[in-house]
Amino acid sequence: MKSTMPILTLEKVSKRFGGLHVVDDLSFCVPRAACTALIGPNGAGKTTVFNLVTGVYAIDAGRVLLDGKDMSTMASRQRIYHGIARNFQNIRLMPHRSALENVLVGQHCRNSGLRGVLQPVNLIPRNRWREEARAALADSGLAQYERAAVGGLPYGLQKRVELVRALLAKPRLLLLDEPAAGLNPRETDELQERLSVLRRERGISMLIVEHDMNFVGALCAHVIVLNFGRRIAEGTPDQIRDDPLVREAYLGVDAKPRPLERHAS
Repeated sequence: MKSTMPILTLEKVSKRFGGLHVVDDLSFCVPRAACTALIGPNGAGKTTVFNLVTGVYAIDAGRVLLDGKDMSTMASRQRIYHGIARNFQNIRLMPHRSALENVLVGQHCRNSGLRGVLQPVNLIPRNRWREEARAALADSGLAQYERAAVGGLPYGLQKRVELVRALLAKPRLLLLDEPAAGLNPRETDELQERLSVLRRERGISMLIVEHDMNFVGALCAHVIVLNFGRRIAEGTPDQIRDDPLVREAYLGVDAKPRPLERHAS
């Protein structure tokens, strides 16, 4: 029987930098095998939430649960091992290494020890891990760039390589920070279709930070809105679009306060 437990739960999570409360008593759930958007104005705390979920930052209060298991004090590598992977708002690839060598890094959480360290630098030229990485590039239409240094590839191709790298960690939960930023319309449509296939065919749950609301509306059935590190609304894309507090946060339009739970699912 398919579990109805959320894949990710944040319980009263807070993070402070000096006197600034960047995330403040934040609670929300991410449904299993679904695409959920985390949106909000610049500075709302979205990327900080990703860093708290993945262990880049330690939380000051609250809990982060994956499938009900408390991840709050685990190191980043352990969280990857348990099924959390991500991309970054600014691409973080090794520009002078090949596309294949870059995506091999995504397997490290599954292939520990000396062999795992050596495989991206070609000291062990043929093994099942390398063949798996080659197949993943081919499946994403990137086979012809396998040996190309990623620093010389167009921006859209670099983002596709970064997605393949994240997928080679075999995540159950994939965090994508502005995946459509900098892409042209054709590339955006291709990415949207690729993510839809990953959700449908592999059952990967996704939490997506994105400013392109057409992209969000086409991909995500559930949207969470942050402002100043707090959740101000939650619901479907249509509900969020009509929410007065969301309009106020983005446009500065006066809105009457109302309970946060009106659109909660």
